[in-house]
Amino acid sequence: MKPLVYVLNGSNLNMLGKREPHLYGTTTLAQVKERTEALAAELGLECDFRQTNHEGVMVDWLQEAFERDAAVVINPAGFSFASIPVLDAVKLIRQPVIEVHITNIHQREEQYRHSLISLAARGVICGLGVDGYLLAVRAVAGAIQRVQV
Repeated sequence: MKPLVYVLNGSNLNMLGKREPHLYGTTTLAQVKERTEALAAELGLECDFRQTNHEGVMVDWLQEAFERDAAVVINPAGFSFASIPVLDAVKLIRQPVIEVHITNIHQREEQYRHSLISLAARGVICGLGVDGYLLAVRAVAGAIQRVQV
């Protein structure tokens, strides 16, 4: 059985490619999904790629990832900065958790600089555009491979 990675996307990422393209680019979430799933398959991972605008749904998915002993790549988007429930759910995950932000949150306005989710993530990738997803999947694959050796 292939190791499982959930790729979870938070609020407004369904508008990727349309919303503030000067910040987030013109690549759509469907294109990110296609690229991410292809790389995951190449690396021997099963990929479950999802997006929600609802905090409770994100918590449910993280609990599901915990129950399935999955790794997680998460772009929590707006949930990053104020969601204790999402943070608490991320803390459940036993496998690697890699947080992704398309923009460099450290160069953004103050309200976007401090992600709560970073407190529980193994690693954080920010500012590399949508390529951050691919780097995160590679990081998960590497971490899983090191454990299996």
